[in-house]
This record gives sequence, structure tokens and C-alpha cells, in this order.
Amino acid sequence: MNRELPDFGKPPLTEVALSVQFEPLEKLRTPQIGLIWNEFRQRFPITEEHVPIEPAFEQFGALKSMGPQVRFEMVETLPVPRIWFLNEPGTELIQIQPDRFIHNWRKGGERDTYPRYELLRKTFKTELETFREIVAREQCGVIHPNQCEVTYVNHIVAGQGWSQHSEIAEVLTIFPSGNCEAGELENVNFSARFILRNDEQKPIGRLHATVQPLVQRESNRSMIAFTLTARLRPDGESDESVLSSLDRGREVIVRSFAQLTTPQMHKIWERKDG
Repeated sequence: MNRELPDFGKPPLTEVALSVQFEPLEKLRTPQIGLIWNEFRQRFPITEEHVPIEPAFEQFGALKSMGPQVRFEMVETLPVPRIWFLNEPGTELIQIQPDRFIHNWRKGGERDTYPRYELLRKTFKTELETFREIVAREQCGVIHPNQCEVTYVNHIVAGQGWSQHSEIAEVLTIFPSGNCEAGELENVNFSARFILRNDEQKPIGRLHATVQPLVQRESNRSMIAFTLTARLRPDGESDESVLSSLDRGREVIVRSFAQLTTPQMHKIWERKDG
């Protein structure tokens, strides 16, 4: 994978998340997360509590029954919340729960520019090393990564290249233009999954693509939320294995974004190469 990646001068990115999921650290409770915050609070002085994210695994093989499943579980303690550490502008945050470590960048305003993957990767690497050190020091357990995840959220606002949701074919290549017997296309709400394979053609993860028709609150204009998430299993437990999986996921997302969007939108987003 040495080919140059597509590059956009003005991508419609509004959020990027780098995440590693691992086997639950049973001893990582709220007080221990507070100790972790002490290491990060100079850059991230604000905290919030959120509901934990459910574990997510990409599994392959025979499909299991998709019928309703009910799980009864006896718990003696309350679940540990997902804690956010935010910077003052709210443009970057760390999320921690007993089985996840996440770093997000979010676009706060029109003047905010995407800091690029290389910088986010470097920051994530340093933060993950610090997190591992504290987990070991506080005897919370050993981190055993089991899934890595990269997410790019794009908000494509009408006004340039298209004006209403029925014109989605002007933005995305996976939809035909025109109407059908039922009448005029109004909008599209769409999801797709693509299998990711290694050099031996064995499945190692998936790319999830979702399309949602929305309306931008500030301008009341039509908007398409185009989200791409690559989820892969790392080939080892080291930070380098995690970063390698994140690199692979990011490359898949960038190439897929270029393939699934139209050349006319590439001009608007100032595609440079790749």
C-alpha cells in the first residue's frame, strides 16, 4: 500500500475518531479514571459522564440467528460510565471506559481546520502510552486489544454541486440519478458493509458506510451525513500493532471516500492528487 492517498484541500470532515477496544479492565473504576484525568487535565480540563459504548466485534463465518435476544445479567455494582476529557474549545477529547480508549477531533466552527491524520495519530500514540503506564501503575490489569476503529464523519452541506436531497447522485456515486415509477426521489437513508481482507485474502475487518439526510441547523439547508467507519482486529497487542491497524483503516476510508463521491464534488473539495 505505497500508492499516494487522495488528498482534499477542503474536505467536508466534521469529526475523526481513533479508537482501541480491549478486554475489560475489571479494576478500572471511576476513581482510577480520575487518576488518569490528572495526567491529562492540563490539556483537557473539562470532564463529562456518558453511557458506555457497547463492545463491537467484526465476526465472520456462518451467520447466527438474527431473532430477538434477551440477556439477563446479575450485577453487584453500577457500570462504570464512559468519561470524556475535553479541551476548552471542545474540539478534541479523550474517551475512556473499562474496555475502550478513544481520541476525537471535532470541528467546532467554520474556521476550524482538520489537523490531519498524522498529527492525530502522533497524539493518540502518546496518549495511549500514558494510559497503559497508568493502568499498569495502578494495577488495573493488562490491556489486551481486540478491535481497532477509525471513524470519519462528513457533513456535506447543499449549496455547491447540489441543492436538495433528491440530487444525491450529484454527491455520491453509489446512487443512480433520476426517478422511478413511484415518483420523484425525496431522500436516501442508506447503510452498507464492505469486507476488508489481508494479503492472503482472509477477512480482517469491515468498512461501514452510512448516509443520512439531515438539515443543517444554522442555515436550514439540506445536508448529507456521510460516515465511514473501519473496524479491524490488530495482529498483536502492542501499540505498534494498534497503530498499524488504525493506519490500514484510515487508508481504506480515504480511498473509499474518493471512490464513493463524485468528481464534481472533488473539485469543490479541492482534490489535489491520489
